[in-house]
Amino acid sequence: MGETRLEQALRRDRAIVAAALGVIAVLAWVYVLGLARGMDMGGMDMRGARMISTGVRMAMAPAAVPWSGLDFAMMFVMWAVMMIGMMTPSAAPLILLYARVGRQAVSDGRPFAATGWFAGGYLSAWVLFALAATVAQLVLERAALLTPGMAAASDLFGAAVLIAAGLYQWSRLKDTCLVHCQSPLSFLQHHGGFRRDAAGSFGLGLSHGAYCLGCCWALMLLLFVGGVMNLAWIAGLSILVLVEKLASRGRLVARAAGVAFIVAGLRLAAGVIA
Repeated sequence: MGETRLEQALRRDRAIVAAALGVIAVLAWVYVLGLARGMDMGGMDMRGARMISTGVRMAMAPAAVPWSGLDFAMMFVMWAVMMIGMMTPSAAPLILLYARVGRQAVSDGRPFAATGWFAGGYLSAWVLFALAATVAQLVLERAALLTPGMAAASDLFGAAVLIAAGLYQWSRLKDTCLVHCQSPLSFLQHHGGFRRDAAGSFGLGLSHGAYCLGCCWALMLLLFVGGVMNLAWIAGLSILVLVEKLASRGRLVARAAGVAFIVAGLRLAAGVIA
């Protein structure tokens, strides 16, 4: 039996939305890769310097010179694009579900707002986190807790962040947020289903992003330990987030990662004490 027109439309719409999400993620990663290449100073002495984004590459600036408004804006863009690249893949299942249900609603004569409103709400939560992360980076730099390469300058600071992130992996709040991220249907039932108006759709996406933020914010802070522009660290955290949310034993993975973070933090702290 051939596909109905509705089935064909559903497949087409999901393919378009999936392709759009893929393009967004790829472009974000290309941008991050371009910035990360600029972190290689070829063995240059970086004492008394700090790294700053110019928007297209990373450049050195004197550490004693305070951030300008433009510096802050460019670092915020760096964080925002990086968060979009890291988090878009894990949000894809619910966004694709929205596109599917939205097409069916169109056939029933009760259309939803465009999928972009829902996706935009989700990504807005991470853009807000990017703003907070930019402020945190500024504060940490002023406190001399970050190296010129934007990694932890103090083993004790690095140990504290690792242990805190590890403990959070075992927290009740982590559990609650992860459940909503792992089960799109559970999230929808908890929030009364999809919204038909643009504002409601955006708000629902923002709510989903908030749960995702509650699930992963501590993991993102680990970028301050391994290096904000450390590609291996960024990729590793991205994979961990994806596995936690999509794997059937994601909760076990989260707790195992938590143990690993705690052990690594304790070893780092022990080295300082010794």
